[in-house]
Amino acid sequence: MLEKQYDIAIIGGGIVGLATAMELLDRYPTLKLVVLEKEHELAQHQTGRNSGVIHSGIYYTPGSLKAKACVAGKARLLRFCDEHGVSYELCGKVIVATHEEELPRLEQLYQRGLANGVPGLEMIGPERLHEIEPYAVGIKALYSPTTGIVDYGQVAQAYAREVTSHGGEILLDHEVSSIEQRNGHYRLSTPADIVEARYVIGCAGLYADRVARLNGMLSTPQIVPFRGDYYVLQRERASMVRGMIYPVPDPRFPFLGVHFTRRMNGDVWLGPNAVLAFAREGYRRFDINLGEVWETLRYRGFRRLALKYWRVGLEEMYRDFNKAAFLKALQRYVPDLRLADLLPGSAGVRAQALAPDGTLVDDFVVN
Repeated sequence: MLEKQYDIAIIGGGIVGLATAMELLDRYPTLKLVVLEKEHELAQHQTGRNSGVIHSGIYYTPGSLKAKACVAGKARLLRFCDEHGVSYELCGKVIVATHEEELPRLEQLYQRGLANGVPGLEMIGPERLHEIEPYAVGIKALYSPTTGIVDYGQVAQAYAREVTSHGGEILLDHEVSSIEQRNGHYRLSTPADIVEARYVIGCAGLYADRVARLNGMLSTPQIVPFRGDYYVLQRERASMVRGMIYPVPDPRFPFLGVHFTRRMNGDVWLGPNAVLAFAREGYRRFDINLGEVWETLRYRGFRRLALKYWRVGLEEMYRDFNKAAFLKALQRYVPDLRLADLLPGSAGVRAQALAPDGTLVDDFVVN
């Protein structure tokens, strides 16, 4: 089997792996670098199956690495898009409170956003909300005018062009099955050939923990896959949503809840829900990988999460099979929606890092 030698091998051809490769080649132009992607094309999973939001940094804990990376990364992303002709839109987002008990949490988000340096944040009342989103209702909202949208698949392709133009290689159909360390180098086995590198960087998304284990790293946190299904608003009714409409996060549930997101092609996505996926690449309800299901169920962190959130989990599963229940959740923010307005959309699977105590890891883990 053919052996190829590099300074650095990056496992994963999604946006994280490609951005890492691009940055390394920018800093060290003489590096011999390769990106290994297991699929036939780049950006086939989380990068190509998300709502396309350019987050401004409201949600993350002040001072956390994720908060810093979100604010700084957004600025760099927009600059890159401007320089490389990738379209985006800063259409803004409102986080809407519909009940009094949500107001303290909304204020908390506002203060968190200010602490993270998010520009232009504004607390608004119903009249201003109506000006921004005429069909939305609420008693108060947090307005983030600099939140935007982009097609991350297009961003990833632009990153890939930069990688190859600066001397990097991208090898498709190269799933890494084993990693061995020999004489200060790593040997990565793939179906096509053996790749040898001085350094290996794992950016494997849904399989990030498995790749880490191949290299003898810690087995925790573990990736637990959560599927999110979307509906698409009928094109004739897409003008009902100008930007993005989000709920105030529910402390009973670890995800953001269903929301409204305008897409670069003019579509409006409604959702997602959040249910356990029965396969790491399980984009349909009945996609099942028994080995991966067992891996999730036997993980102590998942059992603790399920014990804590079982009631809300059942509600999410009910909405997953009941379009009327999904509509009811959406009508809390846009009452004029009708059942016929909701068309079947796509789905994505979120690679959620889960600690052994059942808490969702919301910052980067550095060992």
